[in-house]
Amino acid sequence: MRDTFVEAASAALDADPRVAVVLADISADRFSDAAARHPDRVINVGIREQLMIGVAGGLALTGMRPVAHTYAPFLIERAFEQIKLDLGHQNMGAVLVSNGGSYDVPSAGRTHMAPGDVAVLESLPGWTVHVPGHATEAARLLEDAFRADDRVYVRLSERGNAAARPVGTGLVTVRAGSARALGVVVAVGPMLDRVLAATEGLDVTVAYTATVRPFDRAGLNRIVAGAGQADVLMVEPYLEGTSSHEIAAALSDRRHRQMSLGVSRTAEVRAYGDAADHDRVHGLDVKGIANSARAFFLV
Repeated sequence: MRDTFVEAASAALDADPRVAVVLADISADRFSDAAARHPDRVINVGIREQLMIGVAGGLALTGMRPVAHTYAPFLIERAFEQIKLDLGHQNMGAVLVSNGGSYDVPSAGRTHMAPGDVAVLESLPGWTVHVPGHATEAARLLEDAFRADDRVYVRLSERGNAAARPVGTGLVTVRAGSARALGVVVAVGPMLDRVLAATEGLDVTVAYTATVRPFDRAGLNRIVAGAGQADVLMVEPYLEGTSSHEIAAALSDRRHRQMSLGVSRTAEVRAYGDAADHDRVHGLDVKGIANSARAFFLV
């Protein structure tokens, strides 16, 4: 997905004089060709992530479309005050593009992990948040974001699904359950393939989204109405429970049960391992999701 981002952003720099890319060393080498063509619009501020957002805010004030990029913890958590003030409070648009997901590069340690990024960012109003599950989806969402004027966060991952799915249309049904289905499983971005494997043989409807904010409340309500029971299992690649309030709001007109799977709020992983190890710890591998799904749907 990061290669796709570099290609899409480089093309946008060539096509749109409003676009400017602001970096904090991460991926700077990948933008060397674009920087040679557009030295005034590819800006590397060094390892100064707060400054990166400040520069992005300043560019936006002049009518530019800034694109700021680095690893998620440096982009969202470290620079949160600048995001809040220099973009949100000034009502300026920008595109924030992160890399690394929640723990895609665990060998780099806890400093490069940010499972709470979406939860942190959604404390601010006016943000669109995309979590693509495939490089093709990322390209489509990035191209749309570069042309817009609002505040957009695109959360890229090192891992994804085998095939791209439709994006930009809210929740889409990937596997439909029967009229007496046990409920609905919502998979976000790179979780879809694991969810499909984990729920194979269960009579549930599996829905997918690569855009989590704004959340497609009407779509979820419609999908749940077609299932046998109004029970929803949400599987997200970041902090568990991040979208619980969205599900509650979407289904406020009907009695329902819900369960959230994501990165644990109680298990602080202090060993590096690899991404698959972290999946197992948090119950986000196929086996863990399958066990949780069967327990939740009382199978």
